[in-house]
Amino acid sequence: MEGLIKGLLDVALGNDHNNQDDDDRQSRDERSRSSWAEVVSGDQDASDHRNPHSQNQRKEEEWQSEQGSTISNRPHNYKKEEAEPWQDSSNRHSPRPQKEQYRPQQQDYESESFNTSDRPNKSDNNDGWQTVGKPSRQTHKVPKDNWNSYKRPADEQQYSNDVEVGARVEPSQDELADLSRACEKLWDLDLNRLVPGKDYEIDCGEGKKVYQKQDMAQGSLFTWVSDDVFRKPTYARFLSLLDNYNPHQGSKEVVTSEEKQEQASFIEEISRTAPIKYLHKFLVSKGITSGSLQDFKRLLTSLWFDLYSRCGTSGSSSAFEHVFVGEIKQSSEVSGFHNWLQFYLEEVKGNIDYQGYIFPRRRGSIADSETQLLTIQFEWNGVLKSVSSTLVGVSPEFEIALYTLCFFVGQEDNHIQIGPYAVNIKCYRLGNQIGSVFPIADS
Repeated sequence: MEGLIKGLLDVALGNDHNNQDDDDRQSRDERSRSSWAEVVSGDQDASDHRNPHSQNQRKEEEWQSEQGSTISNRPHNYKKEEAEPWQDSSNRHSPRPQKEQYRPQQQDYESESFNTSDRPNKSDNNDGWQTVGKPSRQTHKVPKDNWNSYKRPADEQQYSNDVEVGARVEPSQDELADLSRACEKLWDLDLNRLVPGKDYEIDCGEGKKVYQKQDMAQGSLFTWVSDDVFRKPTYARFLSLLDNYNPHQGSKEVVTSEEKQEQASFIEEISRTAPIKYLHKFLVSKGITSGSLQDFKRLLTSLWFDLYSRCGTSGSSSAFEHVFVGEIKQSSEVSGFHNWLQFYLEEVKGNIDYQGYIFPRRRGSIADSETQLLTIQFEWNGVLKSVSSTLVGVSPEFEIALYTLCFFVGQEDNHIQIGPYAVNIKCYRLGNQIGSVFPIADS
């Protein structure tokens, strides 16, 4: 009789716990749900660029009255010179591990507040972030052989030789008259684009609708990336720039002289590649820049690296930071972040929890390991990006050339064809600057 009574009590208590778990899960889902308007825009911060003044004011008010946050108040700390805590191994990464169950510890964050006034301290061992999501399967360091040298003065820099492509970088009349043809030419000129299965491998997991919150990926997006990728000059110089930013939107950036040299070194390096040479010729033909290579480099530097106001704080953002690095809005949303190299590095660090790809609008098109245009869902440092699109395996010079071209000669919507992909390059402007630019798969 005592055993029967005890069993009945256990069952009753167990049911109560299950109900509580369901309530907690539903609460978490409601807090992270994005509106459909954000989904169809392809970028959750699209409305910021349409009416930045009212949006900034509203976000400032929300920020002041906010009682809690889904992000830790730990400062942003990246390191570039110290070795990452991964062990050396072969070029191919270790097999996919079983995925850990991930649940945001929101109850721990709600009592905390941000402190983004401090400049990142790159010597901290944990980068100032809480590790989330799946355990890293990487077993070796990302090669950083030359990163320190990119900080040196201009006269101590060593660059690659100019790519010899001859007349191929001269835009034709058809390309000058048709943006899609010009973008197709850029795709053909991307000599540094990677080959799926040879240079890297991805596992897209299962597809999902954007409103579905369950994690549909058993592991990380990237299975492995070859070491040789990180030794490509334009890739290495691009990667060296990624830790120069505080991702909290509205936090004023401080750019050091060494970081300015890194920017100049990157622009100089990509200017020797075919896509950027073609871009220069194209913009000269359109009267947008002069034939002077130095003027052209200054134009690229200003467009991508000049700081501007976002979220009401001057000098808090730039096109490069928003598009390639990503920012965390004061409303606890990930904004921007459309670059696959940044995604890979953050996934290696354990800062990203990949949660599956978003079903494409075109029926019968399913993402696989060969796909190079992906729409995905993930959490970055515990903050949800419900929908984000990226071109996987393309070179940094290709993305700079593609987005710059669309900014100067395109519109907000730029329906183009690149390789096998029909793409809409969404381009939002903030005055004379790039507010955001990213690809969306056309239906």
